[in-house]
Amino acid sequence: MPETEYSFGRSLLSLRRDQAHLMDQSAFPEPMSMEVELDSFQRQVAEKFIDLNASAADDEILSLEWIGKLLDSFLCCQEDFRVIIFNHKSQLLKQPMDRLIEDYFERSVKALDVCNAIRDGIEQIRQWQKLIEIVISALDTSRKQQLGEGEIHRAKKALIDFAIGMLDEKESSNTLAHRNRSFARNKDHNQHIGYIRSLSWSVSRSWSAARQLQGIGNNLATPRASDVMATNGLALTVYTMTSILLFVTWVLVAAIPCQDRGLHVHFYFPRHFQWAVPVMSLHDKIMEESKKRDKKKKGCGLLREINQIERSSRMLNDLIDSDNFSLTDEKSLEVKERVQELMNVCEAMKDGLDPFDKKVRDVFHQIVRTRTEALDSLGKLQNQE
Repeated sequence: MPETEYSFGRSLLSLRRDQAHLMDQSAFPEPMSMEVELDSFQRQVAEKFIDLNASAADDEILSLEWIGKLLDSFLCCQEDFRVIIFNHKSQLLKQPMDRLIEDYFERSVKALDVCNAIRDGIEQIRQWQKLIEIVISALDTSRKQQLGEGEIHRAKKALIDFAIGMLDEKESSNTLAHRNRSFARNKDHNQHIGYIRSLSWSVSRSWSAARQLQGIGNNLATPRASDVMATNGLALTVYTMTSILLFVTWVLVAAIPCQDRGLHVHFYFPRHFQWAVPVMSLHDKIMEESKKRDKKKKGCGLLREINQIERSSRMLNDLIDSDNFSLTDEKSLEVKERVQELMNVCEAMKDGLDPFDKKVRDVFHQIVRTRTEALDSLGKLQNQE
């Protein structure tokens, strides 16, 4: 990667280091020890997203497997961020770091609601999957010699219910929101974050994914050079983690059905950051994928497996949607092919949904853990003063 795009953070940190060389170096022990750690964080974030961008082929991006890799990368970055914050917790009480970290935690709380909404979306996908399994059971000719009127009627009804569910996503999400199980765990540390609504129940009927994303990204700006200098580079670390938090929650909302989806969130990450180029490349690919989809179906999400089920079920419905339907040899072969496609996708979703669900949970709890530990540390430091 060209040096001009290698690290905006490094150039500012290097400026701080050069100033130290002109003065008594013993006066700057902490910044000098932090530089390698903070540069390593920037480099790791970049490497994660370069790999994700490289693996985002047309048949891979926005699949359960690819988004799972994205969440794995986020969890690694979040863990390193948590360690950095803990290692330099004394900085959190100083200006402007106190303001910057408080701003990050406010945005991260909004991300918790996104995780809950995505959990609702996963439940919605499971409901769709059950309808498709009814279709497969009714039309699977490998289990029976011929299809009767009862099987055809059952398959038609399930396909109609599925199509309605895909279109009427908002109402079905509202219903699911009230019966979705919580992320909450009865741990002692929950008392520190008891006010967070996201730990207690899922999103409300008036909740909007688009507004939540706007809240996470609102007024997100590259830190001023003076803030970077005053925090010995920690401001860049917080900005990077906030940017990755925004992008990951945006991808989840893009892929999974949830209330009032909206992808038109302003993204601008300076190319000087190592990770900015691959992140913006992924953003452009996902927006291009969004443009390809039927606008009427945009509420059901861009997840590749959802798109495959919707396409195969629509083709199957066209085949059997006739009052005088008769299973000729030609139609029988087409029906069998469509049913096999649905079987393959359903099998992939059975294998992929549960691990994906767990990773969304892990993201939720990792965000909570980082916030809780930081607040605990700050409280202890303030008590010592």
